[in-house]
Amino acid sequence: MAVPTLTPKSTTSAVVLPSSGSTTEVALSCPIGVYTGASDFLSGAAAQVPYTYRKLGGDILDIELSSSNVYANYEEACLEYSYIINTHQAKNVLSDFLGASTGTFSHTGEFNDGGASGSAANLKFPRFEINYTKKVADTISGEANIGGSLHEYSASFLMVSGQQDYDLQNIISASAAPGGTDPASGETPAFTELIGNKKITIRRVWYKTTRAIWRFYGYYGGVSVVGNFQTYGQFADDSTFEIIPTWQNKMQAMAYEDNIYTRTSHYSYEIHNNNLRIYPIPDTTGAPTHFWFSFNIQKDPWEDYSDRTDRMDGINNLNTLPFDNIPYININSIGKQWIRRFSLALSKETLGQIRSKFSTIPIPGETITLNGTALIAEGKEEQNKLRDELKTTLDELTYNKLSEVDAAVVESAGKILSNIPMKIFVG
Repeated sequence: MAVPTLTPKSTTSAVVLPSSGSTTEVALSCPIGVYTGASDFLSGAAAQVPYTYRKLGGDILDIELSSSNVYANYEEACLEYSYIINTHQAKNVLSDFLGASTGTFSHTGEFNDGGASGSAANLKFPRFEINYTKKVADTISGEANIGGSLHEYSASFLMVSGQQDYDLQNIISASAAPGGTDPASGETPAFTELIGNKKITIRRVWYKTTRAIWRFYGYYGGVSVVGNFQTYGQFADDSTFEIIPTWQNKMQAMAYEDNIYTRTSHYSYEIHNNNLRIYPIPDTTGAPTHFWFSFNIQKDPWEDYSDRTDRMDGINNLNTLPFDNIPYININSIGKQWIRRFSLALSKETLGQIRSKFSTIPIPGETITLNGTALIAEGKEEQNKLRDELKTTLDELTYNKLSEVDAAVVESAGKILSNIPMKIFVG
């Protein structure tokens, strides 16, 4: 069977892009339909038709596109612009949003209003809270016993003559069980029903009660001079408090505390997996009757804090940010021009796909060579350039970059002011 010869009925394509668009056709032509409810979008998509028609040479050549193709590409360009902008904004605000409540998402993946910030969170400038840094610092300070959110508890156990080893985990578990009491006080401990099967972290072990008054080894005439808060001023005049730095007082307090627990102690200990071993082996002769220790209860990293407003089931990554597509009304002239150019690049690619159906078309006495492959390559190249252009601009406009620019301006202003001679005051 012979291959038929393609002979078009006319030299004019069956589908040709018109020179103008219509707002009434836009809504039915957009496959996603995100922006079809905005009248400004309908007008912008309709205006894209004559723009594409002129840029692709519609006055001279047939453009084998329909208006629907242009409308769909314009919608895709708006969605791509929104995606890049939202990704940029996520870099700016994610650390401040962590732990905040999210909104909800429909079965189509679209964001519904809800959460702490509402559906327009991507249009807001969040307060600078460095929440993530605070959470990290909070945990570290708790481990270092200088603050934080970790609760520290204390408990005691009875000394058994001749017994060197004590399982503090079992001691705590028994005290925390229903009906359990602290061996020293006989009272119900504060950590009852908090332990369960959770492992504790031992902070300190001691056998003497803490001193009520801190005493500082002074610097007024030798190591024999000792003062306290009540009589501190008797060793010097008021200038003492101005001459002696505060850090020296802190060092004195730390030295005294270390002296209590180290130099004046009769016992030492080691802890392994919450098992305490006391040296030397205690006996009834002059030994303390009770030992005390402080500890923390390790928390599950997936467990909410009951005394906090931020939650573990809140925003935790880019996907859970309550970002909706940027409303078309909030896209400024800069964004709309980018959308026009990107939409044109998409239309080039679409036209290239259509023309690539056949590389050539025979007509009476001639053969028409189509440029489908070239249009596809050109359209994709322009899309990539536009993406890179927008991303590069946005990377220079992150909040961190803007802070660096402001710092440079302040520094430059300071240098300029330093070269301005001061006026001589005559009085």
